Amino acid sequence: MNAIDLRGATLHHDDRGPSTGLPVLLIHGHPFNRTLWEPQATALIAAGYRVITPDLRGYGDSGVTPGKVYLSDLAEDLVALLDHLDIERAVIGGVSMGGQIAMEIQRSHPGRVRALVLSDSSFPAETDEGKAFRNGLADRVLAEGMDGYAGEVIDKMLADYNVAAMPEVAARVLDMMRATDPRGAAAALRGRAERPDYGDTLAAVRTPVLIVVGRDDVYTPVAAAEAIHRLVPHATLTVIEKAGHLPGVEQPDAFNATLLDFLTTRVTSRSG
Repeated sequence: MNAIDLRGATLHHDDRGPSTGLPVLLIHGHPFNRTLWEPQATALIAAGYRVITPDLRGYGDSGVTPGKVYLSDLAEDLVALLDHLDIERAVIGGVSMGGQIAMEIQRSHPGRVRALVLSDSSFPAETDEGKAFRNGLADRVLAEGMDGYAGEVIDKMLADYNVAAMPEVAARVLDMMRATDPRGAAAALRGRAERPDYGDTLAAVRTPVLIVVGRDDVYTPVAAAEAIHRLVPHATLTVIEKAGHLPGVEQPDAFNATLLDFLTTRVTSRSG
């Protein structure tokens, strides 16, 4: 694990694999940390890729900025991290909120994106109802901590049938959620409530794009992935069976096969 002070916060990250490998930056969602991507990092490193997995500001081991942290703040942190690592362009991937941060990097720094990987994410701006929910949830986790919230959403983060069928996976996901600093989670919730619509950004993408979604995702269902695909018709869309909102954790072999095939056939086969 590495740590660097960037933009007023200490950002912890792992940078593994050969330095000459194609860089792949993987962005976790809320309320997790960089270890969410461990199955993918292991497979990518074995295949010769350089894998960067950061803890976002407010999550994992990284520093906390209380109040409100926008997706644009988190995106600028990651671009600064790429600068620090002397990486000009990378494959940028994210799950859920991490996918929206990847979209924000595409919007604000398209030249830094070699390809996009969007897992279980959505592009529209938050609705008024959604804004009220996220701000209310921020108030709740600040008052109560993360434990109650984690217990309530585990059967939505994972497909409900996987909670019992995969007790070690469920325990790992619960541990990540419970370990998150409520101040960091609340700040990101408030900022995410103000997110823009990324439809125009996605429609303008010409680089390779992989869209992945769990068949039984209740947060961002298959229809949300299909909506992204309509905006980006050249994208590859893959539905992972027997998975919910975190297919990379629930079905890592299927997810990794999809990701590696995309990188091999759509990214590394291209020049530039």
